[in-house]
Amino acid sequence: MKDYTFRNMADLEQAVEELGFLPFFANEIPGFSIEEHTPREIWFSDQPGPWEWKGPVISELRCAYGKFFHNKAVFISRKWFSDFANMRRDGYDYDARVDEGLSGSEEFLYNIIASRPSVLSKEAKAIGGYIKPRENGKDQWIPRKGFDTQITKLQMKCYVITTNFEYETDSQGNTYGWGIARYATPEKYLGRYFTNNVYKRKPEESRERVIRYLMKVTGAKRNEIEYLIRG
Repeated sequence: MKDYTFRNMADLEQAVEELGFLPFFANEIPGFSIEEHTPREIWFSDQPGPWEWKGPVISELRCAYGKFFHNKAVFISRKWFSDFANMRRDGYDYDARVDEGLSGSEEFLYNIIASRPSVLSKEAKAIGGYIKPRENGKDQWIPRKGFDTQITKLQMKCYVITTNFEYETDSQGNTYGWGIARYATPEKYLGRYFTNNVYKRKPEESRERVIRYLMKVTGAKRNEIEYLIRG
């Protein structure tokens, strides 16, 4: 793989477009991550780095971002996300998955996200009753459990992606804290580019395309790629 160094957002955008797949954190394939190619002084510092670039890169490239490899974050370009999603979905859109009884415990959360253009994680939690509403003062109120597990499952199955990270602001208008994830379905966020391509191949064909491409890009062996991308 090309020896990238991420010193600014443009470097990261170029890599996402060139590689098609780019994990955020170090993984089983050496060198195949943003973390390993970011100077230490930028990875965690007062100056903007990959953590702050995530949202703008997603918006600029209109790419997919989410927990796609072993429940960890990955950028996937528009060019490659359709095949990857087809592989992970095994050719099923979510309605078909529901009809076949394959939707799982995350169906409730999926419906909250799919019924809107997009939704912040804290909004989805409030709508779904995962957190106590501010106006509800009843001590016996019991929140719904499982948000983190279910949102991760939906991303791993490629039915939901992260479209931005938004920050809280103080009274002076300064941002603070960690970015709050905004979620949407790929159908809503990527539009026809996605819907026209996601099911045009058999899932097995998409899987083979992804495997062969990642072997070429990373120099890894087939079994290493198969392990990395397994759902």
